Amino acid sequence: MPGMSQARAVKLEADILGENKRIARHNRQHFEAHGVTALNLVSSPGSGKTTLLCATIEALKARAPRLAVSVIEGDQQTSFDADRIRATGAPAIQINTGKGCHLDAPMVAEAFARLHDHDHHHDHRDHHDARSLLFIENVGNLVCPALWDLGEDAKVAILSVTEGEDKPLKYPDMFAAATLMLLNKTDLLPHLHFDVQRCIEAARRVNPAIEVIQLSATTGEGMGAWLQWLEQRMAAPA
Repeated sequence: MPGMSQARAVKLEADILGENKRIARHNRQHFEAHGVTALNLVSSPGSGKTTLLCATIEALKARAPRLAVSVIEGDQQTSFDADRIRATGAPAIQINTGKGCHLDAPMVAEAFARLHDHDHHHDHRDHHDARSLLFIENVGNLVCPALWDLGEDAKVAILSVTEGEDKPLKYPDMFAAATLMLLNKTDLLPHLHFDVQRCIEAARRVNPAIEVIQLSATTGEGMGAWLQWLEQRMAAPA
C-alpha cells in the first residue's frame, strides 16, 4: 500500500493471520463438538469441484442415506454453484467474497452459524454418535487458500487432468498443505497429453505423505475409493 512501510505491512499480515488462527481453532472445536468432519476443497477454477461435489452428495445419499451432508460454498460472485448443490437436497450456504480470493475462518464461522439458524444442521450426536460431513468449497485459487486455516479436518486439493501435470510444483504450498489430491476428469485422459505418473510424482516431491485418488465425477470411475476415504476420515479419532 502507498505510504506503508514493509515492517508495518508484515505486522498487519501477522495480526490478521493470528486472529484467523484463533477463530480457526474455535471452528475446529465447534465442529468436533457437533460431530462434524469438515473438509476444505481447494483447486484452481474449472477443476470440476462443484460437479464432483454434487456427484459425491448423490453417491452418499445412496451409500449412507442417514448421513447428514452440508456445504459452505465460496465464490467471488453469484450463487450458481450453491444453487446446484441445493438441487441435490443438501443444505448450502453461499459466501460471496467480492474481490477476496479465499475464504477465511470468520466467514466459515458465520456461515456455519447460519446453517444452525436455518435448521439445516443439527447435533448428530443424538443419533448414536454418528458424524456428519461439511464440505467447504473454497474460491478457485491455488495460492491464497493455502495460507488460511478454516478449522477444517483436512484440505483436499482437486486437480483436473485438463490442467498441467506440473501444477503441484508451480503451487507447492497448496499441495504441501493438502492431505489428499483428487485427480479429476480422468475420463478425458484418452484425449489429452497428460502424464498421470509425472503429476503424482510432482505432488509427492512437495508432500511425500499426500494421498492420491484418480476419479471421474462424470463416469463414476474412482468414486468408490473417494467415498471410502471419506468414511475412513469420519471414523478417524479427532
